[in-house]
Amino acid sequence: MSVANWPAHGAKLLAGNCARGQLRGMEHVLQSRLSFAPWADPRTNRLPGIVPLDLADWIEVDDAYAGQMALREALIAEREEAVHALLPQAEEAARELYGMVLDLLPAKGYRQEGERMICPDGRAVLLDAQHPLLTLGRLTQNDFCLMQDGPSGEHLLTGAILCFPAGWQLSEKIGRPMMRIHKPVEIYTEDLGRRVQRLLDGVQPGRALMRGTASRTGQHLFDSRPEAERGRARAERPLIRVERQGLVRLPLTRAVVFSIHTQMVHPESLSAHEAQTLETSHLRLGI
Repeated sequence: MSVANWPAHGAKLLAGNCARGQLRGMEHVLQSRLSFAPWADPRTNRLPGIVPLDLADWIEVDDAYAGQMALREALIAEREEAVHALLPQAEEAARELYGMVLDLLPAKGYRQEGERMICPDGRAVLLDAQHPLLTLGRLTQNDFCLMQDGPSGEHLLTGAILCFPAGWQLSEKIGRPMMRIHKPVEIYTEDLGRRVQRLLDGVQPGRALMRGTASRTGQHLFDSRPEAERGRARAERPLIRVERQGLVRLPLTRAVVFSIHTQMVHPESLSAHEAQTLETSHLRLGI
């Protein structure tokens, strides 16, 4: 499927054009409800907002699965260099992650038939262990980033399948340490950076963690922007974007997996509790 033809409005969508009067073409990738609203839970509504994550709940299949996977397929086919990167030192970790995720899929409605995985939307995806991150990107709504120890003791981004970035560009971040990755983010101070590093150091195999971010946005689901353009968000912000972020330690390679499941909804799709708590939250106005 061509990006230019996904769906009939694909070119407009990938341009990030989702102002209120032009949302019809976006409906394919929007959820009808949130599985997680970080501002509505007192455990997650302020930094660092970390809670335990059961690995059985790591991979989600929601009601936007088919539409989001169609977009992921198109991006991987035509914009691979924008959504995928894997440094040599991360190849073993990528294969370990691939095996771990595949083991979780049958419980989520997937079915393996020989060398192919039948997905919840009926697609048959070739199980290509030689391209582990690209294959995972075609199977799940999750984006996956591999973080590994760097020479300075700070974790480096060494691999990723990132189809749904929220205002950042993979090519600018790959191989960089955490502080440099977050340089454009004002709230990511040196003190916060040290706390995040301690968190990454402390993630243990079998004891995954989860946190969330949320923002009002007018950007597309695939919002890949260089650092120089990060502050140029659209004036219209008709949608709420939530990232359900996981931190999982791989037991063999010891890499930390940072996973992102992105959900986008209209405000009217919020539950009564989510809408009420949103009014008093400090939700960011744009990304």
